Amino acid sequence: MTTTNKAVLLVGTSPLYAELNQLMVERGYQVLTLAEAMAEPELVELAVEVNSVDMQAKKRQVRELDDLLPPNVPIITTSLAITATEVASWTQHPERVCGFGTLVPLVERELIEIAPALQTELNTIQATEGFFQSLGKETETVNDEVGLVFPRILTLIINEAAFTLMEKTATATDIDIAMKKGTNYPYGPLEWADRVGLDEIFAISRGLQRDLAEERYRTAPLLRKLVLAGRVGVRSGQGFYTYEEKVGVEA
Repeated sequence: MTTTNKAVLLVGTSPLYAELNQLMVERGYQVLTLAEAMAEPELVELAVEVNSVDMQAKKRQVRELDDLLPPNVPIITTSLAITATEVASWTQHPERVCGFGTLVPLVERELIEIAPALQTELNTIQATEGFFQSLGKETETVNDEVGLVFPRILTLIINEAAFTLMEKTATATDIDIAMKKGTNYPYGPLEWADRVGLDEIFAISRGLQRDLAEERYRTAPLLRKLVLAGRVGVRSGQGFYTYEEKVGVEA
């Protein structure tokens, strides 16, 4: 999909939803909700699904898209916490399913990773690449593994930083300062986690642990507790830091 003024169905609860919606509108796409698409499914040229935390909700919504849309309409789905191949296995037309991965904020992301399922057909991959390129993003095709590349590696760094905080090696602020000045990363791992959303990071970590079953992917209990408490970062006003008037204060 390289032209604009196309109708795209966008569904999901990930923080990516709002940013993708805004970006698509800016690029001239007509963004449809599921209810709008149900009224006129023939308008839909491509569907994008962005659930990463609740896998039951993801499965239900992907199946709704598969039942609603003609088999030639690609379904692009986040494969941060689950592989695209597993998502494709939920559908009657797995050849039109393709995974992708990125994290908010999208304005800071130059590249979108694309992870075709084993069942994905070439025309679906090409449509996925064309769609993201039309949004002004570079694309890179990677193997279909949970978390892909950038989200996976960032999650492991954040998880290790959470363990470091738990073990009282340093405060959250000192961990972030050490990592920023020691690596030249744009953010410290804990403030980065708050910006992305701890629920998104937890979903990736849980997916890695589930699929790869190795000790190194064990989620830090502190990260899990914060998510269970609803403290998912900037979005909720509290995560590793608290946020008052957009100023982060160590929690």
